[in-house]
Amino acid sequence: MFAQSVDKAKDLFKANKLAEAKTEIDKVLTGDKNLKNAEAWYYKAKIYLGIAGNEQLKSQVPDAYDQSFDALKKYIDLDDKKIYLLLMQDQYKPVNEIYQGYFQKGAANYNTGKYSDALSDFKGALTTLNFMADKGWIKKILDTTSTLYAGISAEKANKRDDAAFYYKQLADSSILKINGSDMTEIYKWLVDYYNKKGDDANTSKYLSQGKAKYPKDLFWFETELDMLHKKGSKDSLFAKYEEITKAVPDSSVYFFNYGVELYQYALDTSSGKRPANSDELVKKAHEKLSKSLELKPDYPQSALVLGQIAYNAGVDLQQQAKAIKGTKPEDVKKRVDLRAQVVKKFDEAIPYFEKVEQDLGPKAKLKQAEKQALKDAYDLLITIYETKNIKDKASAYTDKFNNVDKVH
Repeated sequence: MFAQSVDKAKDLFKANKLAEAKTEIDKVLTGDKNLKNAEAWYYKAKIYLGIAGNEQLKSQVPDAYDQSFDALKKYIDLDDKKIYLLLMQDQYKPVNEIYQGYFQKGAANYNTGKYSDALSDFKGALTTLNFMADKGWIKKILDTTSTLYAGISAEKANKRDDAAFYYKQLADSSILKINGSDMTEIYKWLVDYYNKKGDDANTSKYLSQGKAKYPKDLFWFETELDMLHKKGSKDSLFAKYEEITKAVPDSSVYFFNYGVELYQYALDTSSGKRPANSDELVKKAHEKLSKSLELKPDYPQSALVLGQIAYNAGVDLQQQAKAIKGTKPEDVKKRVDLRAQVVKKFDEAIPYFEKVEQDLGPKAKLKQAEKQALKDAYDLLITIYETKNIKDKASAYTDKFNNVDKVH
C-alpha cells in the first residue's frame, strides 16, 4: 500500500497534477512508519519544487522552496550508500532548481520592496549553494551576486548585523567589482558600521582595505580625521593632515582645515597656558591657510582666518604694551615700539578682511556662514580703524556691518 501511494504521487506529479500530488505525498509522509523512505522524500522535494514554480499554486504554499530543500536533505540523509541514485538520474536538476528558485524569488521580492522576504530568499540560495559545495557536487565559490543582494536586502530591511555578515564576506574576498560596479560603498558601509559600534579593530581593518583598493576616494581621509578628532593626539591629527595634503595637494579645503586646526591649537589655553610651540604653530597655520587661498583665491574663509591671525597678533602686542607701566626712557621706547608693531599687524590684516568683502560684498544672497564671515570682517575693520583713529573708514564699515542682513 505504501509503495502504491508513492507511485500514485509520482504519477500525479508526472501528469503535472501538482495539488493532487502534494496531497498524496503529504499523506504518505504523515505516518511515522513512512518517514524513513528516501524515495518518498525525494518526490516530496520534486513536487514542492514544482509548486514553488507554479504561478497558480505558489501563493498557497509560500514556503514551498524551503519544504522542497528540507525534503531533499532528508533524502540525502536516508541514502546510506551515499550514491543518491535518484538525484543522479535527474542530473542534480532539483537541487540546482531550488537554488535558482530561491534566487529568482529573492530578486522579485527585492524589486517590489519586500526586503525582509528577499533577504530570506537570498539566504536560501546561498545555503543551497553551500550545501552543494559541502557535498562535493560543485566547487566551493563565493556567490557574489546573491551575497551582495542578501546584504543590500538586509540593509534596506534595517537588519544591519545581517548586512554586515554578508558585506564582510565580499570585503574579505579579493574581488574589486561585482557586475561591473566597484565595491567602494561596501567598504564605506562596513567602516561606518564598525565605527558606530566602537569596534576600532574592524573599523581600521576595512578602512585600510578600502583605502588600499580605492585610494582616490576621500572618504577614508575624512573618516581617519574624524577618528583622530575623537581619540587621537594632536600630533597624530597633524601627521594625518600632512599625509592628506600630500596625497591631494590641490585641495584648498584640506589646507584650510589643517590651518584652522593648527591655529586653534596654538591659541588653546585649556592647560592654563598656550602650547610651548605656539609661535611655531601659528606660523605653520599661516602657511597652510595661505596655500588654501592660493589654490582657491575666492575662498573668503581662508582670507578671514589669515586676517584674524594678523589682527590677534596685533592684540597680543597691545596687551604687552599695556603691561609696561614704567616711565623710564627704555620703558617708553618699548611701548612706542610695540604700538608701532600693533599698527603694522593691523595693516597686515586689513587686505585679508577687504578680500572677504571683495568676495562676498557683491553677492545679493549669502548663506548664513557667509553672512557671519562678512560681519566678522567688517567688525574687525571697524576696530582697526577706530584704533588708528581713522573715523570716516570706521563709520563706513559700521554702516556696512549694520546693513549686512538687509543687503544680503
